[in-house]
Amino acid sequence: MKEKEEENIISMYPEEQKQLDKEWYKSIPAQVFLNYFFAINYHLNHYEGMGLQQLAFFREVPAELSEEDVEAVKKLLLNSWNTEYALRTTAELGDESYIRNALHWTFPQAYYTVFASLQAFLHTRQIKTSNETLVMREAGRLIVKNAYPQAMSFYASGHYDDFRINRLPLAHYKPGLQIAGKELEAQSQIGQFLRTTRRMKAKAVRQQVQGNASTAIRSNRTGEVLQKFGPQHWQQLTWRMGYTTLFDLLARLRISNSHREIERFVQAEIDFRLFHESLLDIVSYLNGIHECYVAQAMSLQQYEAFVQELPAYLQNSFVAARLQDKVKPLLQDDEQQLRTAA
Repeated sequence: MKEKEEENIISMYPEEQKQLDKEWYKSIPAQVFLNYFFAINYHLNHYEGMGLQQLAFFREVPAELSEEDVEAVKKLLLNSWNTEYALRTTAELGDESYIRNALHWTFPQAYYTVFASLQAFLHTRQIKTSNETLVMREAGRLIVKNAYPQAMSFYASGHYDDFRINRLPLAHYKPGLQIAGKELEAQSQIGQFLRTTRRMKAKAVRQQVQGNASTAIRSNRTGEVLQKFGPQHWQQLTWRMGYTTLFDLLARLRISNSHREIERFVQAEIDFRLFHESLLDIVSYLNGIHECYVAQAMSLQQYEAFVQELPAYLQNSFVAARLQDKVKPLLQDDEQQLRTAA
């Protein structure tokens, strides 16, 4: 009863109440964005499914790396770790005001540290490119091929406004504005995030295609570049989009520091520390997976030696912690199973 009474309280100062309402509404987009990433982190931590050690893809023995390939992979990993180090340093430094204003660089850092570790993983599979479109497309294919743990293997596919959410059985529920506290809430919010992101991707592809005279879809009647798209036109673009995955959701963090949208986040009234914690957990989860694949390709012994030679500021850091907690147990267990099978 008390809760209902508090919800129905009317301000004695209507103008002040209007201003409060206005400020709250301004914070909704930022709150929804926080909800999305919290939901992803919640799902990764609570979803029970196959991990790396159970995946057939992980058990496939990759081709032996040349010395040149090993050095290229090391460089990519060092780039990833340096970026993650900067992201973690910001999160540890401090008060909420600092963390709030640090979004200008922490948002892109969260994306680019994962992007670099993804490149390192792809390089061990002889996919050697820095082209972002190609990297993201290959990452999508690997997710669909079950190269990643089941918890993060969800993706969106399909034509514009006819999207399908795959491997998230509860994604069809309508998401709320609250922080996820149940798997249903987490999956519904992730599903919504996938749909809005795929819609944005489709529009970006249309803009790119229609802005080029040689690729633009034209009217059969007039020969002019189409301005309005129907379902049949959108379907001609779907193949260019690939799948929409967790990596595409992280790519939403690439907000230019000159972009107005970042100011909307900085001015919002949300839990910025929770936002950073969610991002850090997701980053650590994804980078840890890629490090397992890289260590497998390099050999655990060579990977350990590389970690021991890292610069002083990375010594005894999150890199060594993931090596001890994730990489070594997984690969040593895998080696033991292979010896037993032999």
